[in-house]
Amino acid sequence: MAADSIVKALQALGNSEIASHSQRFFKTAKGEYGEGDIFLGIRVPVVRQQARKYKHEPLATVIELLHSQYHEVRLLALVMLVQQFQRGDEGQQRVIVDAYLANTAFINNWDLVDTSAHKIVGAYLVDQPRDLLYDLAQSELLWERRIAIIATFWFIKDGDINDALALAKMLLQDEHDLLHKAVGWVLREVGKKDLPTMEAFLLQHYAHMPRTMLRYAIEKLPEDRRQDYLQGRL
Repeated sequence: MAADSIVKALQALGNSEIASHSQRFFKTAKGEYGEGDIFLGIRVPVVRQQARKYKHEPLATVIELLHSQYHEVRLLALVMLVQQFQRGDEGQQRVIVDAYLANTAFINNWDLVDTSAHKIVGAYLVDQPRDLLYDLAQSELLWERRIAIIATFWFIKDGDINDALALAKMLLQDEHDLLHKAVGWVLREVGKKDLPTMEAFLLQHYAHMPRTMLRYAIEKLPEDRRQDYLQGRL
């Protein structure tokens, strides 16, 4: 099916009230991180349902969808890319990773990154050199920096935490709140696998860590321990 036909099918599923809420939630006003993004007003479960419907579309169609002006169409494309990556052989996976990285300008909100980065980039790099993540972490593009840190979730689930901690250290002083949240979230997940190592990292860095990052990182700690960090008693 042509990309424009898929877009029309999604437009028919849109809801103006949901779209209006999403415009605010995803910070699309002038000067905000999602400035200019356009929403159709489709819930994520519906987008995922549609992705299953179109799962056999060729990669060229998926990339065309990823270039859409509509947020939910780009989300659909990324869910489809994840599906194709998971079904693909090593060669097909490499092609999808290359296509993903060539189109990061369109993976331009936190939900789009969080839906895809670990399941494509992270999954591919499990047994590959990971220099790419360090290059992305130094990018001027916010979304590439978020891709770098979110990709490490794929490693963390298997107890592989070294890159997560190294990238977290690189991004400690990032200027953007969306990176503070992402790094804190990653540190929290590291703590679920190896709490002593996570706390050792925090003890070294918490005093100069952005407050949002710290709050996310310590969210699952006992309340008295959380207060020790927040009050600077360690």
